[in-house]
Amino acid sequence: MTRVQLLAIDVGNTNIVLGVFESDRLTKSWRIATFRERTADEMGVLVTQLFEQSGFDRTAVDGIILSSVVPPLTRPMEDMSRQYFGREPVTVDPAKNSGMPVLYTPPSDVGADRVVNAVAAYELYGRAKRIPLIVVDFGTATTFDAVSADGEYVGGVICPGIGISADALFQRAARLPRVDVRKPDSIIGTTTVTSMQAGLFFGYVSMVDGIVQRMRAELPGGHRASCIATGGMADILAAETKAIERVEPDLTLQGLRIIYQRAKTSA
Repeated sequence: MTRVQLLAIDVGNTNIVLGVFESDRLTKSWRIATFRERTADEMGVLVTQLFEQSGFDRTAVDGIILSSVVPPLTRPMEDMSRQYFGREPVTVDPAKNSGMPVLYTPPSDVGADRVVNAVAAYELYGRAKRIPLIVVDFGTATTFDAVSADGEYVGGVICPGIGISADALFQRAARLPRVDVRKPDSIIGTTTVTSMQAGLFFGYVSMVDGIVQRMRAELPGGHRASCIATGGMADILAAETKAIERVEPDLTLQGLRIIYQRAKTSA
């Protein structure tokens, strides 16, 4: 069995992402569907099976950190950590223990995952160069988060996710079918499906470029700001944008690791 130093858990609206770290290295990650009715025991059995299948020793986990934007699942995940791993989890509270000043009003309103992403992006790309950052997360919602050159979470933009937009077209327009979101061969669609795909895909590309451009104009030193992307469709969309410079698929897990290490050092 492989010893795990840290289990990081990110509870999102669509998926729960779990990652195991050995020191600073992300050894393994899993993505499972979010069901708000899941109990601590259900999650405990599921995570135990994932550990066993991958050869990890759950009894040797040194620490657990949790980020959640789904309140009904926060307590079950904390209970699961205690009952199945024997560890008191560190639950991220953006206003209290993220290690990053939050300028949101009130600070408790900002989603934990957004601040966790900001922490990771600043440590990886902003701190050494003393530059501001813009983090784009393509999740259930598409979020844009601004980080100052001094490492402060400034605020951001929340838009409907590309999947939500696709579902809305299908549900609200009687003659439009449900489509997979993908890049079509041409911006000018020659069928209903390719026309919808063009609108969804290139519409989001243009939205990203437009919003990042406006954020750079408002953010102090924004002309130097680096733009980092994460989330489900980051790879596909980033290749078409002018704004996104880097894609970090595991940005949230890395942010959880950084916050946990800080909390452990502080303690």
